[in-house]
Amino acid sequence: MAGLSPAKALVAGVALLCSAAPVAVMAEPVLLISIDGLRPGDVLEADRRGLKIPNLRRFVREGAFATGVTASLPTVTYPNHTTLLTGVAPARHGIVSNTTFDPRQINYGGWFWYADDIRAETLWDAAYKRGLSTGNVHWPVSVGVASLTWNMPQIWRSGHEDDRKLIKALATPDLYAALEHDCGPYADGIDEGIDGDETRAAFAVRLIETKRPDFLTVYLAALDHEEHRFGPGSDEANAVLERIDTAVGKLVAAEHAARPDAAIAIVSDHGFVATDTEINLFRPFIDAGLIRLDADGKVEAWDAMPWPSGGSIAVVLARPDDAALAARVETLLRGLAADPQARIARVIGRDDIARMGGNPQAAFFVDLAPGALAGPFSAQTPLARPSRTRGMHGYFPGMPQMRSTFMVMGRGVAAARDLGEVDMRAIAPTLAAILKVPLPAAEARALPLKP
Repeated sequence: MAGLSPAKALVAGVALLCSAAPVAVMAEPVLLISIDGLRPGDVLEADRRGLKIPNLRRFVREGAFATGVTASLPTVTYPNHTTLLTGVAPARHGIVSNTTFDPRQINYGGWFWYADDIRAETLWDAAYKRGLSTGNVHWPVSVGVASLTWNMPQIWRSGHEDDRKLIKALATPDLYAALEHDCGPYADGIDEGIDGDETRAAFAVRLIETKRPDFLTVYLAALDHEEHRFGPGSDEANAVLERIDTAVGKLVAAEHAARPDAAIAIVSDHGFVATDTEINLFRPFIDAGLIRLDADGKVEAWDAMPWPSGGSIAVVLARPDDAALAARVETLLRGLAADPQARIARVIGRDDIARMGGNPQAAFFVDLAPGALAGPFSAQTPLARPSRTRGMHGYFPGMPQMRSTFMVMGRGVAAARDLGEVDMRAIAPTLAAILKVPLPAAEARALPLKP
């Protein structure tokens, strides 16, 4: 800056620095709230369904909304919450089911809790790289996320009160204690009831008030929990949704008070159907000698193993390149599909799995008929028995009842904008555009939100 006085040089230098500053100074904050299992009709048809949810209905009047979101394969919580953050299908991001593949049943029902398993860039990553502050309360696959400024991750092991100690140990240092000091005891890790949701929402409100993150994710589980227990649209599920609506209102009010320019999005991961039958696909695999048990009834060896995911079942081969084994398993599955008792709607192979962005470990994927669900490993129960669960998801994403929810309102978002049916992979790049951060790996384009 030769020829400038020291004072003018300082002014010019500041201007230059500002022009080269990261996009954090231009970004619009985003609050992303997930209501697990929220069906689009619960909001769009709230009056007809007798639901009093004014805070959720506000998004339809003041923002943009999808009439339905086509989720990923399988339509369960962890794969789709990761798609919501990455804009890519499970085959790309690596979270291919809720539970990890555990053919010998030694992981005590372990889930994909750990961010180390995510192979794609998330919105947390993209925002953090650009100098934005990031926060999370209970979002799936959030243990050990390096790009979270403040993290209250989701994890549980036993349902014992020690689960809270586990969360405290894995949360951002001092964050748990500070929020608990202000809000009272946190929820147990496995607490999926409405009291747990309301507690986590209160922690998220306090996080907004004290930290003002540029991008915050909040996950609420209780609706899904009640839909499993009592069925979608049940009185119990509807009562919980109305309490969730109140929690959403508190989150929206806190965000608008802290960040008046924020965009707020509501998402869900899948829809729901009522269920009546539990299918034990392990039984025919044991009978066919594809799974061999020891004297205690535990898996001793296996050639092919079902991997249940609610309304669908992946099938993994111990030797993926063994053509004779694949043919043997296909013959078994085709025979089962012809048996009405098995309630199989469709069986697909590797090519179709890849086309749908599903689990690359699976040689076959079985889609059950609506009303049937995949049971856990059992050597004792029959192929089919009455289900103790009244509602389920996890079916192939083409099923209309599996459509999920997307709504967003904020500055620059058109009011009452009907987006029609959208691909779930379009949500992450849409939020990235609001945050003004790049997400180049996304497999779909951002949605048109402007007036």
